[in-house]
Amino acid sequence: MSNPHSVEKIGGTSMAATATLFDNVLIAGRKGADLYNRIFVVSAYAGMTDLLLEHKKSGAPGVYARFVADEDADGWRQAMAAVRAAMKQRNAAMFARADRLAQADAFVDKRIEAVAACLEDLACLRSHGRFCLKEQPATVRELLAGLGEAHSAHSTALLLRDRGVNARFLDLTLWNRDDMRKLDDRIIEAFAPIDLASCLPIVTGYVGCSEGMVRLYARGYSEMTFSRIAVLTHAREAIIHKEFHLSSADPKLVGTDKARKIGRTNYDVADQLANLGMEAIHPGAGRGLRQADIPLRVRNTFDREDGGTLICGDYVSDRPRVEIVTGLRHAQALQFFEQDMVGVKGYDAAILEALTRHGAWIVSKTSNANTITHYLSSDTATVKRVIADLQARYPDAAISAQPVAIVSAIGSDIAQPGLVAGALQALAEADVPIAAMQHQIRNVDVQFIIDADHYETAIAALHRALVEDGVAVGGAQPAQDRRAA
Repeated sequence: MSNPHSVEKIGGTSMAATATLFDNVLIAGRKGADLYNRIFVVSAYAGMTDLLLEHKKSGAPGVYARFVADEDADGWRQAMAAVRAAMKQRNAAMFARADRLAQADAFVDKRIEAVAACLEDLACLRSHGRFCLKEQPATVRELLAGLGEAHSAHSTALLLRDRGVNARFLDLTLWNRDDMRKLDDRIIEAFAPIDLASCLPIVTGYVGCSEGMVRLYARGYSEMTFSRIAVLTHAREAIIHKEFHLSSADPKLVGTDKARKIGRTNYDVADQLANLGMEAIHPGAGRGLRQADIPLRVRNTFDREDGGTLICGDYVSDRPRVEIVTGLRHAQALQFFEQDMVGVKGYDAAILEALTRHGAWIVSKTSNANTITHYLSSDTATVKRVIADLQARYPDAAISAQPVAIVSAIGSDIAQPGLVAGALQALAEADVPIAAMQHQIRNVDVQFIIDADHYETAIAALHRALVEDGVAVGGAQPAQDRRAA
C-alpha cells in the first residue's frame, strides 16, 4: 500500500538553477503542511562530479583521474583545490546571509580536508614500491563521488531553513563511518525516525554502501538511490525534475516548435530509451519502480505549471503511434561470419561471453544462418579487444566492426499499418541509405542502422513523417524549452 508522499529527484542542471528550482519545485507557492510529504534526492551541482571524477563527455581528468594516473605529484591536489574553489563559488552565488555562507563554506572545507587526508595517506603508501594498491582506486572513486551530492544537499537544506521550511540534510554518503551496510539497509535506517508529514528530507544522491554505487551504476547512481527510496518508503509517485521535457525528439535536431511533450507512456518505452543511452531513467531504477507499481513522472524544472510525462507499467496508447524518435549517434556493428556455423550451437554464447568480459553494451543484435551481428554502444578500443579474443578462439571466422548510427522510432504501441513503409520512404526521400533494419514483433520499436554522417538528417526525417505528419503524441503541445522564456 502506497503512502501519501512523493520521492523526487533533481538533476544537476536543475540544481544549478537555484532560484528557479525554489520557485518551481522546492517551494512553488506551497505553505504549511503542503510543503511536506515529499522527499528530495539531489544530484551534485552541474559540472561538480566532472571535477571530482572526470568530465562525462570529454574525459578531461578530475581529482580521481589525476590521482590514479599519478603522473604529477601535485596534479590531484590542484584538482582538489579547483573543486573547493568551485563549491565555494557556488555557495557565494546562493547565500545572501554571511553566517549561512560561512556555515556552508565550513562544511565544504571539512569534507574536502577529510577526503584529501585519505588520498595523502594512499599517495604516501603507494610511493613505496613494495605496496601494490589494486582495490583502493575503486574506493577512492566512491569516496570522491559522494562529495558533490553532500555539498548540494547540505546547501539546499540550509536555504530551505532560511525560508522557514523544516528541512533536514540526510547524509547517506558514509563519509566518516566504518559500517558498510547494504544499500537498502542504509536507506531503511536513515528514514526510520523521520516524520514526513512535518519534515522535508534533502537526501544525498550518493549512498555509501557495501555494493559500491559507482562501481555498480557508474554515473547513474543517484537515480538508483531515488528509486530504492521510493520503493522502500512505498511512495505514491516518483518524480524526476530535469531541464527539459521528455519529448518526441531532441528539440535541437527537429526544432523546438516541432518537438512535442510525450505526456503519457510506459516503462517498456523507458527501457528502450535507456538502452539507447537517452537520459530518461537508469534501467535498474526504472525496473524497481515498475516492479513496485510506482508511477514515474518526468517534469521540466523550468515549466512550473506543466504536469510533465507520466510513465506507468500498464499504459498503452489509445491508438498505434510513434511517441519518440531518438537514437545513438555513435555505435559499432560487430559482425561475426563463420561459414560452418549452420546448425552448430555455441557461437552466440561465446560472443556474449567476450562482450560481457570487456564491458561492451549491447543495443541490439541480428543473426542468420552463418552471421551474427551485434550493435554496440562501445568505443573502438573495446571492440578491438573483443575481436582479438574471438579471433583467437575462432581463427577461421571473419570478424569485423564498423562505425554506425542507430535511429529508432519508439512507442507503447507502434502497430500502425504502413509505419515501416512510411519510415523507409521518409529516409529514402531524405537520401539516407539504410545498412540494416530491425522491427520486433512486440511493436514497441523499429531500428534503422545508418551511417553516422546521416544521423541528424534521419532523426528529422523520421520525426516529420511519423510524428509531425502522423498522430500527435499524447495530443500535447510543443515541448519548448521554457528557460528562454
